[in-house]
Amino acid sequence: MSPTAHTTHIPDTQSERDERHLAIQQVGVKRVRFPLTLKLGAQLQGSVGEWSLDVALPAEKKGTHMSRFVAWLEAGAEQALDAAALRERHLQMLQLLGAQAGRIEVAFTLFIKKRAPVSGIESRLDHQARWVVETDASGHTSTWQEVTVPVKSLCPCSKEISDYGAHNQRSLVTIRAELLQPLPFAEQVRFAEESASSELWPLLKRADEKWVTERAYENPRFVEDLVREVALRLNADARIGRYRVEVENFESIHAHSAFAVIER
Repeated sequence: MSPTAHTTHIPDTQSERDERHLAIQQVGVKRVRFPLTLKLGAQLQGSVGEWSLDVALPAEKKGTHMSRFVAWLEAGAEQALDAAALRERHLQMLQLLGAQAGRIEVAFTLFIKKRAPVSGIESRLDHQARWVVETDASGHTSTWQEVTVPVKSLCPCSKEISDYGAHNQRSLVTIRAELLQPLPFAEQVRFAEESASSELWPLLKRADEKWVTERAYENPRFVEDLVREVALRLNADARIGRYRVEVENFESIHAHSAFAVIER
């Protein structure tokens, strides 16, 4: 028998019927590292995505075709993605897997170029980001965009009780927003930066450092202040539906962190 003839008789076990009558809400692959080209407005930026891909499996079906997830990644390897393009690719994945419901999540690093406040020197600040696109059993598809933004926060209580100075720390603001309309990452980052005591820059000259120090001192923020200020900005933006904002302060006078969360 020729190799070709032999392969035509390989059984498709995944497509067999299952008699245990238990549906599976999510089945797929996770922690798949694969190249990713980000479409950030008119700019393209290379990165590496860590992907999780899954579909819902009906009770009567024995298994899903796991190889098709990786085949789907390979088929779109050259495509630059923004949230809208990923949504379209997500629907293609469901069709490829013959599924009614499913989910894509991809985490990656993106870089945003910033200009220092006084010297104007440019540098790139890295941000951890992710997209999540999911279709539920009713056929509704939602798209989520998340970014974690490092900022600076200065303690109002420390400023009030001290004769001079105030303790401050670096904070991480994580904003996960449901997109009703396109939202550039750079604008999502600004929700956090404009709410903080001060934003951060990778590269600063002495005049910039003075500006950042004094800026933070004039804008003290508790962790509660910071999360509320971000939420107010999200509430006012019609492009955003549901959201979750978490702020973590890496306290400079404690060995623990302080955190706060607001969800809508």
